[in-house]
Amino acid sequence: MAQDRGLTLDQGALYKKLAKIAIPISIQGVVSATLGLIDNLMVGALGEAELAAVGIATQIFMIHYMLLFGFVGGTATFMAQFYGTKDYRNIRKVVGFAMTVAMAAGVVFFVFGFLLTDTVLGIYSSDPALIALARPYVKIGSITFFFLAVSVPVEMAFKATQQTKIPLVVSTVVFTTNTCLNYVLIFGKFGAPAMGIAGAATATTIARFLEILIMAVFLFRRSNCFRGPVRDFFGWNRDMMTRIIKNATPTTMNEFFWSLGQSMYVAAFARIGTTAYAAYQAAAAINSIFSYAAFSIGDAALILVGEKLGEGKKDETYVLAKKLLKIGTVFGIIVGVLLIATAMPLVGLFNLTELGKVYCFRILLVYGLCMGPSLYNGINITGTLRGGGDTRYAMLTEVSCTWLIAVPLAFLASLVLHMPIYLAVLVVRLEDVAKGILLTKRFISKKWMNNVITGL
Repeated sequence: MAQDRGLTLDQGALYKKLAKIAIPISIQGVVSATLGLIDNLMVGALGEAELAAVGIATQIFMIHYMLLFGFVGGTATFMAQFYGTKDYRNIRKVVGFAMTVAMAAGVVFFVFGFLLTDTVLGIYSSDPALIALARPYVKIGSITFFFLAVSVPVEMAFKATQQTKIPLVVSTVVFTTNTCLNYVLIFGKFGAPAMGIAGAATATTIARFLEILIMAVFLFRRSNCFRGPVRDFFGWNRDMMTRIIKNATPTTMNEFFWSLGQSMYVAAFARIGTTAYAAYQAAAAINSIFSYAAFSIGDAALILVGEKLGEGKKDETYVLAKKLLKIGTVFGIIVGVLLIATAMPLVGLFNLTELGKVYCFRILLVYGLCMGPSLYNGINITGTLRGGGDTRYAMLTEVSCTWLIAVPLAFLASLVLHMPIYLAVLVVRLEDVAKGILLTKRFISKKWMNNVITGL
């Protein structure tokens, strides 16, 4: 490989392309997270117990979504690299294969969510009252597992082919609809019954179905690269399936075990007390607004790195990825400062006790201080390494740091040392240090740069 030191990038062109891809993704994430925050505020208005109940109820949906995100993230490597060669027919094949696998996963999660509801909820809480409140949310929402099997692969396909404005439009319509329906169904407005938590689940289910309908309009319009014979979406051969599974299995395991680890934090933190966990749930809702905005650069990195590798330009890929890491880390620090600066007024929006508000504010301070390092690691894992097809190393790093460091620390801090919730959250963030060291070493080695579509 030629030396990369003499290579330079057109800074203006890079910033323009990064903005074109990342800004719509960022706005989409902020819209989604903001409306999610509003949903939490609506449920929180019912009381701390209801807010905590939704927190444990949504764990199965979080695990399912991250599982899909992991698998689809692995297929996105192929989509981005095929896009670099303008091979739209093979992109359609990858999308169809992703939807088929996602539908199979949806069946499994539906069985657990709808038929084994109490067993699943019992993992996160031993409080019968919380389980009773959370039960209808899980049962009603289980139908969305099938809707997401279509929408998640299609959304990633739009992003990988640099049509990032489409997911933005779809998400804005869908999440706005969800929020309006939440108001109507949770509180019983305009003649509708007051369904409480069950109303929130019903609103989400309706909105997810609407998402599929809108995406179908964009997917098959005449000007879109996905327009073509339906058989193309199911025309994958054994070689393609094998390569996709080989690349996507580590990303799937990565996101599954990472999300399972996040749910273990819930299992640990929820046992500190209802007030502590309600504060954690509120802080997570607020933090998601800022983290979605920041992590849009990770999605952009995967798309740009994948496209460049598809063109066969490894030296330029390394210089590009290095620049994206610098931009992302600085952006993460700025977003972290904004989170800290706005934490107090945002906490005041929630119907928490005074102690709950103190806990929530201090948790947000931890999130804000850790945003820069978290984004550096996130761009490496979901951006550069995945864009380069190095999904196995990314998975091993993420999973080992989560399960060997973060999860044990969560239970140690909560159940053994009996730390306040905000200190327990801080202790868990120590995993970012170990993760950063491992990822930096891999990035410098350049072993992560692979062309996964050669011969297809």
